[in-house]
Amino acid sequence: MALQIVRNELARVVADAIVIPANPSAKIGGGTETSIYKAAGKEKLLAARQKIGELQPGEVAATEAFDLQAKILIHAVGSVWKDNDTDLKILRACYKKSLELA
Repeated sequence: MALQIVRNELARVVADAIVIPANPSAKIGGGTETSIYKAAGKEKLLAARQKIGELQPGEVAATEAFDLQAKILIHAVGSVWKDNDTDLKILRACYKKSLELA
C-alpha cells in the first residue's frame, strides 16, 4: 500500500483517510473544521465525534467520513501554537498517530 499526501481543499479530497484539526472537546471549531463538518453532514459527524469524547493535545481518533469522499476522518488535536518544545512534541505526536491510524 502506498501513502500519498494530497494538498487540496480537504472537503473535496478523495482518499482513504483525511486528517482534520479537532477541538479537544466534541464541538465544532472554526475554519477548516467548520467546512469539513458542513460537507460531511454536520449532525452525523458531530454525533460520531461526541461518541469519542474528550481528546488531549497530541491525541487522534477516527470517525466515519459520512458525505465526504473518504473512508475515515482522523481528528487530530494540536495545541494553541506558541512555538516551543511542547508544541513540537504535540505536533509530532499528531503526525505519528495519524499515520499509524491511517
